[in-house]
Amino acid sequence: MDIKGKRIGFGVTGSHCTYEEIFPQIQKLVDAGAEVVPVISNTVKFVDTKFGKAVDHVSKIEEITGQKVISTIPEAEPLGPKNPLDCMVIAPLTGNSMSKLANALTDSPVLMAAKATMRNQNPIVLGISTNDALGLNGVNLMRLMASQFFYFIPFGQDHPFKKPNSLVADMEQLQVAVESALDREQYQPVLIQRMFRED
Repeated sequence: MDIKGKRIGFGVTGSHCTYEEIFPQIQKLVDAGAEVVPVISNTVKFVDTKFGKAVDHVSKIEEITGQKVISTIPEAEPLGPKNPLDCMVIAPLTGNSMSKLANALTDSPVLMAAKATMRNQNPIVLGISTNDALGLNGVNLMRLMASQFFYFIPFGQDHPFKKPNSLVADMEQLQVAVESALDREQYQPVLIQRMFRED
């Protein structure tokens, strides 16, 4: 489905090493004519790392989307009843947020936005980035894959020898995954081989 004119929430959680991969994908959604509503977790808003300062990441997201980020749970809640989204993207989705999402915990703006979208029975597209997807978090990944409303950006191991439990989405396939999700279809193949990524 064409995303032009669609209202797409874009949730960003704390996989800082992935931000440079997602910024161009947000730009592509905007360039394709979507209204992109940015939502960030507290980690994105407040934590500086070797991958950059939080304030710079937030500024970049606001610059691309032309909208102020939603950064509190009360700001995110109206995305259900009052200001619904056609689709919600969470990319990158950390293992921490994935485990909470799979177990119906809502303690961040991004998770509230996802809950609000589920309330309206609209699709949620997940771009995972976690070091334990093939470890203890595997049960949460499988729960989401088997659940209604969730669709995945194709993912694979980013370094099977140094980090054998780690899975990361191929963010280059974000837009096509969203287009398929709007048609209520999982973009395939969902399991891919990634080039090794050094963090």
